[in-house]
Amino acid sequence: MPIENPDLEIDWLVAGAGAAGMTGAVAAHQLGGSVLVVEKEAVYGGTTAKSGGVAWIPNNHRQKAVQISDSAAEAYDYLKGLIGDSVSDARIAAYAERSSEMLEFMMQHSHVHYSALPNYMDYYEHVPGYKSGGRSMDNAPINLRKLGSDAKTIRLGHYDGLMPFNVTVEEGQRLQEMDTGAYWLGLRLLSRLLLDIPARLKRQRDNRLTLGPALVARLRLSLQDRSIPLWLDSPVQTLIQDNGRVIGALVQHKGKTQRIHARRGVLLATGGFSHNAAMRQKYQQAPIGKDWTAAAPGATGDAITIGERIGAALGFMDCAWWSPTYSIPDGRVLALIAGKSNPGSIMVNRHGKRFANEAQPYEDLVKEQYASEARGEQAIPCYLVFDAAYRQKYAVGHIKPGKVERDNTLDPENFDTGLLTKANSLKELADALGINPDALENTVTQFNLHARNGEDPDFGRGSTLHDRYYADKSVSPNPSLGPLETAPYYALRCDPGDLDTKGGLLCDEQARVMHHNGSVIEGLYAAGNASAAAMGNTYPGAGATIGSAMTFAYIAAQHAFERVEAQGYSHEQT
Repeated sequence: MPIENPDLEIDWLVAGAGAAGMTGAVAAHQLGGSVLVVEKEAVYGGTTAKSGGVAWIPNNHRQKAVQISDSAAEAYDYLKGLIGDSVSDARIAAYAERSSEMLEFMMQHSHVHYSALPNYMDYYEHVPGYKSGGRSMDNAPINLRKLGSDAKTIRLGHYDGLMPFNVTVEEGQRLQEMDTGAYWLGLRLLSRLLLDIPARLKRQRDNRLTLGPALVARLRLSLQDRSIPLWLDSPVQTLIQDNGRVIGALVQHKGKTQRIHARRGVLLATGGFSHNAAMRQKYQQAPIGKDWTAAAPGATGDAITIGERIGAALGFMDCAWWSPTYSIPDGRVLALIAGKSNPGSIMVNRHGKRFANEAQPYEDLVKEQYASEARGEQAIPCYLVFDAAYRQKYAVGHIKPGKVERDNTLDPENFDTGLLTKANSLKELADALGINPDALENTVTQFNLHARNGEDPDFGRGSTLHDRYYADKSVSPNPSLGPLETAPYYALRCDPGDLDTKGGLLCDEQARVMHHNGSVIEGLYAAGNASAAAMGNTYPGAGATIGSAMTFAYIAAQHAFERVEAQGYSHEQT
């Protein structure tokens, strides 16, 4: 295709319109730059819009409101204790020291608004620097109508039809408690939805956006305020260099190839390579593919492809932000975050045996699933097995508790596709799943023997704050443990999925992309899942994905515009 002439000249080109890309765009514009954001998909938001929107920000200025004390030094100790030497000390320190700076900057200069979750703990309480709450942050809801015409092109629909209304992280956790307070909260949320008369008359979805979509909407509104253009359906084709420095890119836009000159540099924030089956099979542990990921479909490794052409180094290509996932009948892939920690359930491989602490962090659970598969125990897929008492009381994934949604009101395809299996006995359940019935019955018998006393000698389930966070706090002595003893029995098929991959362009502490010869590729930056994860092969706490994406996009803009040192922003938005 012909190249547009004359070329478009700007200061800062951003590829990707998720949390990383739009944060980098806002930061650069605030520092005085002319900015263009390009997005290859027809909608904006990327994987951020399919996420919980939580950001893990240590030592953030919102912790004071929930009486939590923190410091960058404690955050560094915690991250270093987890990550070790797999990521440079400078990059770890940059996150520990500057993520809070990023948050204050964005809350002062954009619509981004976060509050600290006082009881959402870091994942590993045995590591020095751990905090029992306050680092994972919940972003505020926003009305979709505020976006105007841009409401038509935000990525939505991931949870359409699965919940009657949208909820924040804090509201979702509260609703799971299923007590009187949760009932009244649900009633208030439902009333708010029903009283939105304009939306009801048009049969629209809930216009109160929460979670990842709310963060995306707030960032998009921030671009609107600044008149930062966002080109959809506009993939980056290749980077342009001058004497080794990246000075722009060729971008396909409206049927033409545009030569974009970016004086200050290019930020690649195009997501991971979760939907690139060939790349996953090349770099990651078998069996693997693109069918189990909850990432956005545009996560096909574009940054890796164009970066490698100019010699960029890669890192953590064998890693992902792992999470058990399951595929619902309409093809959507959902992460199984809640449900695996409640009493009356276990997770088994096809040998009929438990292979892990089901309530542990989701990344670790998938790693254990792969380890079980590697031992020949047929753990892919595995099954979350639970009894009728569990089914009546708790949600499992998107499936509401039986007291809210009976089996005969569920979509029959849940059973027809094998996603959900129901049987009158453990033997019948095992036969339906192709599991040795004696092994499954023995596993449940042994589990029940200890679970009645709140004990799990095999895997220690329920022994940490994390294990108990999504469990039933009304159950004593261990809110995560209870026997499976009430027929009928159920099984939910679970795959070793992910929220996106972690492997990408290797970057330094300024988010500059590194050449495979060890030098810096001047003018080229990467953030989010397009970059090799600053967290390495670990997952420090809820929101480490988005927190690191936004932080290093901010750092990239600060460096590109020669504002490397912390700016001392102290404004607190209320």
